Amino acid sequence: MSARRLDASALSEWAHTAVDHLIGRTDEINRLNVFPVADADTGTNMLFTMRAAGARAESLQTTDVAQVAAALAEGALQGARGNSGVILSQILRGLADVAGGAAEQREGVLADLDGPLLASSLRHAVVLAEASVGESVPGTIVSVLAAAAGAAEGSADDGADVAEVVATAADAAVVALEKTTEQLDVLAEAGVVDAGGRGLLVLLDALTATLTGHAPHRSTYERAGLDPSPVEAAAGAPPRFEVMYVLDGCDHAGLEALRTRLEQLGDSVTIAASGTDGRYSVHVHTDDAGAAVEAGLGAGGPSRIQITALTGGGGRPSGGWTRDRAVLAVVDGDGAASLFEGEGAHVLRQDADAAISANHLLRALVDAGAAQILVLPNGYVAAEELVAGCTAAIGWGIDVVPVPAGSMVQGLAALAVHDVTRQAVDDGYTMARAAAGARHGSVRVAEEKALTWAGSCRPGDGLAISGDEVLIVARDVTAAGAGLIDLLLGAGGELVTVLTGDGVDPEVGAALREHVHRHHLGAELVTYHTGHRGDALLIGVE
Repeated sequence: MSARRLDASALSEWAHTAVDHLIGRTDEINRLNVFPVADADTGTNMLFTMRAAGARAESLQTTDVAQVAAALAEGALQGARGNSGVILSQILRGLADVAGGAAEQREGVLADLDGPLLASSLRHAVVLAEASVGESVPGTIVSVLAAAAGAAEGSADDGADVAEVVATAADAAVVALEKTTEQLDVLAEAGVVDAGGRGLLVLLDALTATLTGHAPHRSTYERAGLDPSPVEAAAGAPPRFEVMYVLDGCDHAGLEALRTRLEQLGDSVTIAASGTDGRYSVHVHTDDAGAAVEAGLGAGGPSRIQITALTGGGGRPSGGWTRDRAVLAVVDGDGAASLFEGEGAHVLRQDADAAISANHLLRALVDAGAAQILVLPNGYVAAEELVAGCTAAIGWGIDVVPVPAGSMVQGLAALAVHDVTRQAVDDGYTMARAAAGARHGSVRVAEEKALTWAGSCRPGDGLAISGDEVLIVARDVTAAGAGLIDLLLGAGGELVTVLTGDGVDPEVGAALREHVHRHHLGAELVTYHTGHRGDALLIGVE
């Protein structure tokens, strides 16, 4: 299979692929993280920074790769998490600056990044990363980036295409990553390679996967020896806070003064420029968070201020979320996605070809960008995958509460009582009660002749099902739906919700509404075409 061009579409896809690959490697990268502070969050920070970059670019409708690169760089700068995230923003800015310059030279749309342009991007990223940290330390992500850039330049000079340039850069990154243990004493003492360099290798391999359809297999990097405990980068207690903000209106002299002041207050100082509008991303680890913010006030106008208590291990981010609480609903069908999104939920779509895995769920929880997330599985996530995905997210500091909704009708009942102003435990309990109080069932079309608990059925019959048992066999979907509604309302209820699936005639909903009007005074029926697959109808009664 021939390699793709690195055009606007491929660059956007790379951001998405990089997030997926980082999710798979975040725990590994976090375990390697001992420098500059052993807070075990490098992988998490790179993941969230790359997610912010991709989110900025995914809404663009353009064939200009320079515009996509600029959006990635801006999104990363605005959403940078930690020292590694700031450096990652500079790698993306390297792409944006080189792509933008090439577009200007050609006085038009830049269709793609070829091998020489990508190599130039990596070299420019080295310059930007070194400038952002002030003084580059051998054995870090900058060292690995420099090695990758050098190899990419040699490959491009030999006439290699962009996929070959990326692969060559990644191979050089592997060699440089192995050498980081020899270059930095704290890495040698811990028996690890540099965490940021490992994250860079993930990004390069993700780009290879985007261009060629497959990524090279990499062994898992672990601590040498038997002691899994974190190793501090320096004697004494590490700084208590990580402070980050975006700075506007600062000149060169002000930046130098700011860097000097922040170095007096703490360590891990990084100041990265946006390259387009005079904004800078500022990062420092310090015991005096207030003084770090005050230093920014003296240099310009700080905004998007984030003060995070450093974890000292475990990789749990404790700040920087875009919102306090969110609801994530797993749904099937275009109409269902619109319905739940209209009620304020984030949605994870059921894939026709694969079940929802723990990794799919974890990705959706990351994308929600909230410190607390209430999950509505709606019957589409196996219990073991739900537990695994939620547990992984909790390990990253996201407070996840699964709400026991076994159907989308139960999920809608729970979402109707969601109230972000309540305490999380109260909100989750109220939603769980609402879901449990919504009696539900489904109607599907019989595909073959069979014997059920309710009698024999023939192809085309309507089967009313509740609790995995066939309760009614009827001549069609409408008759089965009416019978199921009668059973569900037998224990009382005021509101009947009917969700119609893919290919179901709108007349079915109208007929069921008329049935409720005639036979159940005081009850109301609402119907939505969700377009879900499998069951023809999902029916709930509250």
